[in-house]
Amino acid sequence: QLQASGGGTVQTGGSLRLSCVASGFTFDNYALGWFRQAPGKKREAITCITNSNAITNYSDSVKDRFTISRDNAKNTIYLQMNDLTPEDTAVYHCAAEYDYCSANIVESYDYRGQGTQVTVSS
Repeated sequence: QLQASGGGTVQTGGSLRLSCVASGFTFDNYALGWFRQAPGKKREAITCITNSNAITNYSDSVKDRFTISRDNAKNTIYLQMNDLTPEDTAVYHCAAEYDYCSANIVESYDYRGQGTQVTVSS
């Protein structure tokens, strides 16, 4: 019901744009966001956006580099990632939770996509 795409391998300083297409639920009723998980590390919430485009940013490590956006007509959210570093290497997942962005989308999502791999080489 959530399909993430757009991952790949880039060099340090590069950019990627992830997409997540939703289906099977009423997109307008949900806040959607992104989290990531690197090998051997716990999940890290990144950001979330509501239907009214209110944004919650969870991670200081991506502040001013990552931007979430939403296209309700396409049932899609995006994550624009700039100035990537090797520390950003992880599997990136999109997730949906009803109505609003909670304090931690990792712990409260209703739906989650399989994820897309992002690898940043030095």
